[in-house]
Amino acid sequence: MSDRSLRGMRLGSQSMETEAGVEPAPRQRVEYRTADGEKVTVTFAAEAEIPPVWVSKTGKEAIIVNGEKPENPNEKHQRTHWDMLLERRSVEELEEILAQRVEFYREKHAL
Repeated sequence: MSDRSLRGMRLGSQSMETEAGVEPAPRQRVEYRTADGEKVTVTFAAEAEIPPVWVSKTGKEAIIVNGEKPENPNEKHQRTHWDMLLERRSVEELEEILAQRVEFYREKHAL
């Protein structure tokens, strides 16, 4: 083999490209505050629609600075499993199914 052997480099872990001439997308920083005064700063793209309410890392609801809390920030009601079940069945149907299943298990364990 020759004296000048090629040495490999870690594939995928290092890029051969430089960051010269690369411009990041324009951004804007938006400040929110919680009811107890906690400051929350979020970075958005310049063309992004800014939400009036943001949930902080601590789980508290923060309102945009110099803004008002909207009447209904989450227009969509979060559906639970019970809500989805009631869309398919009535309470009477569910009670009937429950009675059938209880009877089935009583017969099964009576043997």
